[in-house]
Amino acid sequence: MTARAGDHERLPAGNVSLPDPSVTPAPPAHEPVEGAPVPRWQIVLLVAATFGGGMAMIVPMAYSLAVRLDQLAPGRTDVLGYILGVGAAATLVLAPMTGILSDRTRTRWGRRRPFTVIGMVVGVAAVPVMSFAPDLLWLGIGWVLCTVGWGTAAGSVGNWQADRLPPGQRGSVSGLTGVTMQIAPVIGIIMVGPLRGDILLVFAVPAAVAVVLVGLFVLLAPEPDTRDVRFDSPLTVGALLRSYLFRPRDVPDFAWNWLGRFVFFLGLSLTTSFTVFFIAQRLAMPVADVAGVQALTSALSIGTAMLGSLGGGWISDRWRRRKPIILAGAALFAGGAVVSAFAHDLVMIIVGVLIGSLGIASFSAVGQALVLDVLPERETQAGRYMAITMFAQKIPGVLAPVTAPLLLMVGDSGQNFTLLYLTSAVLALIGGSIIASKVHGIR
Repeated sequence: MTARAGDHERLPAGNVSLPDPSVTPAPPAHEPVEGAPVPRWQIVLLVAATFGGGMAMIVPMAYSLAVRLDQLAPGRTDVLGYILGVGAAATLVLAPMTGILSDRTRTRWGRRRPFTVIGMVVGVAAVPVMSFAPDLLWLGIGWVLCTVGWGTAAGSVGNWQADRLPPGQRGSVSGLTGVTMQIAPVIGIIMVGPLRGDILLVFAVPAAVAVVLVGLFVLLAPEPDTRDVRFDSPLTVGALLRSYLFRPRDVPDFAWNWLGRFVFFLGLSLTTSFTVFFIAQRLAMPVADVAGVQALTSALSIGTAMLGSLGGGWISDRWRRRKPIILAGAALFAGGAVVSAFAHDLVMIIVGVLIGSLGIASFSAVGQALVLDVLPERETQAGRYMAITMFAQKIPGVLAPVTAPLLLMVGDSGQNFTLLYLTSAVLALIGGSIIASKVHGIR
């Protein structure tokens, strides 16, 4: 028998156990056995931590960085893409490592909690670096610390979710966390918009909210002691590097779902990082004044986000169907992107945002449930495969900020947002279609 790096079992110290070949193998990850539901108070803690982590990560990306960049290098829209790309590249390397290490962590506080705390500390340390950055280099360093720190904390919370949720709760809870991720930056931007004159507060307020809410999750969410866990083989450097990869032929549903998510999030990422500059150009206003418009459009989108996330998640659990809702979500986002591509006034921008937010919420919530449905080796390597799944969002986070400026420079203006949004729409449709047509183990 060849042991895999991530395999482990809970044994009394010093004992050795060999597998019984007569035991019937457990069902595949995409046909899980229904487990005990997670209590509501734990779901409340999970949703609150998701809200805090989302605010700490997305508000700087969607608003704060653009404001600070406009102070340091006015008019350099392209630099934002490069800074975000470097941060995404850093998380691309470190996120799987923290997931794999957490799978094998043995502490009295469990295997996920230590990484949640480490991520919080790093994320908080990024606040003064970004706030007082004297130049673009230090702003980039601060953003790397921010995205790696809060990304680690949020990823650890997500791994807890993968460990604990039974199939019957995955759609509805993913809907709750999905709408939370939609609402968090809206409330964050509303909070920091009036504070734009004090750049320290613009960065510090979202981080402070995250410390409180993620901290409550760390203190109160139960996680079993893992000190008596034993592993079949040591985690070597080679085994760690190999854990970044998987064989698509062994887990085809997981692989096709990964590819579809990659293409969809590539389309989404093309526009996400440049929303502030898009609104400023189409409405002919200073970048610093976009906060009010962004807060308005985001606040209006709360309703569509709730409808897409909660409604889509509930329906997918009730009907036990994921793929039709995921495809519909991709199509709606594409429609919103097309409207935005040709929007030149506030009304049409709002229409595009609302249609797009409904699509993003539906795709994200039900798509997250599908991720949990097809996750391989859930009992032993959930952190590893959740981290590999995040590649489908992190790699686009590296590629899109670098690719988007090239699309924006097509033509004479250097700000071809029409082409950018149309490209986003096409990629989103392709991604949703891949999942709907190629993932066969889930309806």
